[in-house]
Amino acid sequence: MKMITALIRPERLEAVEEALAKVLDEGDNYRITVDTVEGRGRQSGEVEYVRGRAVKVRMVQKTRVTIAVNDAYVEKTIDAIIKGAREGQVGDGKIFVTPLEEVVRIRTGERGGQAI
Repeated sequence: MKMITALIRPERLEAVEEALAKVLDEGDNYRITVDTVEGRGRQSGEVEYVRGRAVKVRMVQKTRVTIAVNDAYVEKTIDAIIKGAREGQVGDGKIFVTPLEEVVRIRTGERGGQAI
């Protein structure tokens, strides 16, 4: 099992969700967590004007998408995120894949891949 975390442009979320729905087993019912985050990397922030002065925003708003998948779906999930998020520009985002040692469904007590 793996935890896939992707940082993408907020405006690309819908395209990523559509791409994921096409490749994951349960169609539109896959498990996904989405939240808004701020950070900085190679993409520079926009310049805003406050009281007539140019102020460069240090942090850039991104959308963090988190999905837990069984090993058979890791590459499909990565490919779908890339397909939905890529614009070919700095700031398209990053995908992080980390091992997921255990998953427990609280309601039933199921463990492992079946709990995902």
